[in-house]
Amino acid sequence: MEFGEKIMNLRKKNGLSQEELAEKVGVARQTISKWELGETSPDIKQSKELSKIFNVSLDELTNNDIKDILVEKTSNTEKLAGLILKLIKFIVVGLIIIPIIYIISFIVYKNVRNNNGRLMNVSIECSLHDETYNYEFIFYEATGQIKEAGGDGYLANVTDIDKYQDAYQSLDIIDAYVKNNGGTCTKSEAKPIDDIQNGWKSVLLLFYQCTIKKVIHNYLKEI
Repeated sequence: MEFGEKIMNLRKKNGLSQEELAEKVGVARQTISKWELGETSPDIKQSKELSKIFNVSLDELTNNDIKDILVEKTSNTEKLAGLILKLIKFIVVGLIIIPIIYIISFIVYKNVRNNNGRLMNVSIECSLHDETYNYEFIFYEATGQIKEAGGDGYLANVTDIDKYQDAYQSLDIIDAYVKNNGGTCTKSEAKPIDDIQNGWKSVLLLFYQCTIKKVIHNYLKEI
């Protein structure tokens, strides 16, 4: 006889409804229903409470299935312990590797910065034909060399600025085109970007995605 059927038979034998049994055990009526249907099983504490209510031994109640409950509980505990150990290992490795990556990144950044100056951010907003267009540049202060650029495709198409590598020149070209066609442009003040800080955040995010997140995902798949 299945565990759920045994609970149902003993409940009826003792003249208890699912609601009455649920109240005695301290669970919801739906929980009793799920036990009897075999969808879930009571834990050790609940099984002991049931054996007291039905006045039967734990072995008689569970048909020795209590061993399976204990094995399953032990298995989940071992999985959780394994997860914690893996996380500890990854954190220890991360504490060693991340500072090394940071130092290397800092050295590379300093070399680039010494040659090209600070990394800057500037944007330009233009009004033309009752429309507003924006374009943004990330560039090196000393040389004007563009690292990243993007914005409204219209400005890029009409000025062909994608072929230019100098942010200062690109800004002048956009400004001149718009003004020649009856529009106006406003340039923002160029501001320095903490490239190392952004890189540091990227490294931490990558470490999380490749290690901790993966370990947790694998554990959730197993349970």
